[in-house]
Amino acid sequence: MQKESTNTTPQINRPEPIKFKGEIATFKGKTDISEPIETLLSGGYVLVEGLYSNGLTLLSELQSNLKKKHPNQSFKEQRAYRSEFRKLSNLILLKIYNNKLVVRKAPEIGWLEKLYPESDEFLLPFPQVQGLNSAWQWYFNGISIPVLRNKVHPYYGVYFPTRFEHLILFDNWLKRYEGPKKSAIDIGIGSGILSFQLMKYGFQKSFGTDLNPNAIIGLTESMEGTKLSRKIELDYGHLFGKWEKPTELIVFNPPWLPASHDINRLDEAIYYNDKLFPEFFEEAKKRLLSDGKIVILFSNLGEITNETKEHPIKYELEKETRFELDLFLKKSVKNASDKTKRNQHWRATEEVELWVLKHKDLT
Repeated sequence: MQKESTNTTPQINRPEPIKFKGEIATFKGKTDISEPIETLLSGGYVLVEGLYSNGLTLLSELQSNLKKKHPNQSFKEQRAYRSEFRKLSNLILLKIYNNKLVVRKAPEIGWLEKLYPESDEFLLPFPQVQGLNSAWQWYFNGISIPVLRNKVHPYYGVYFPTRFEHLILFDNWLKRYEGPKKSAIDIGIGSGILSFQLMKYGFQKSFGTDLNPNAIIGLTESMEGTKLSRKIELDYGHLFGKWEKPTELIVFNPPWLPASHDINRLDEAIYYNDKLFPEFFEEAKKRLLSDGKIVILFSNLGEITNETKEHPIKYELEKETRFELDLFLKKSVKNASDKTKRNQHWRATEEVELWVLKHKDLT
């Protein structure tokens, strides 16, 4: 099912330690907050000292400052606000010593020991520490997924769903699937949910790929010693990676929004560039058996937020001659939680989509 991979062993993706030398501004909570805010706005670092909550205070004040600059609630304005906030908030630093945060009343974060075994003292951006803390809770406690019997324990930096309509669509489709179940390829396997669903419905083998090394490292670790380690094979690579032998089913849950900026590794789970879908369809044609199916889980999110007028799957079916539509299903998305602070009025018209494609009959 595979060729020799040219990919190297994946190296773990983690927040980069900052080895800062020289003078650095500090915030101890009792000092005037306007001065550290000005430091942040001018691109300078600020080190949080004293209580962990001092970092939260500084973040809150930075948010208030930037919301005055970006007062509108449109989708694009919110994206601009989040982009600037992410950049400036990462200038707020915490010190780590012997895998512990050097502030009082700080959370215990297991990732500090797991991801930085060789580092005794360094600095990390405060939002990265928050992310590590949340990720540790998700990893340690696990997350219940409606379509799975067991919890998933997502590794740090690996995307996992927080809503499940698209997974329910896929589950319902799998219940009715009557094709062969010898093998499937899961593109962008992430936390493994689609492959776990395939196993639930009797597939003998799933070949999963991901460009995020943490997805491969995390799934390898979590499946070690279980039956799943023999049924789900992994490859660190782009799209199909080293898997070349044709299969009867290809599943793909791609990003749902087109990128309007250069994307980093964490963004790749959310935004797609203009090459992703053409490359996927070109490679999928080579790897799909003559009677095989492609299942793509997508959304109309890009269209209803005016991020794009071009639906990449519709474009493929209308402009290219590789595939034709076998089945299309859609499901409305639940309204945003009342607890969310973002204006998500557009979710009232959001629908998740399940597209089933097959080779086009050109006779």
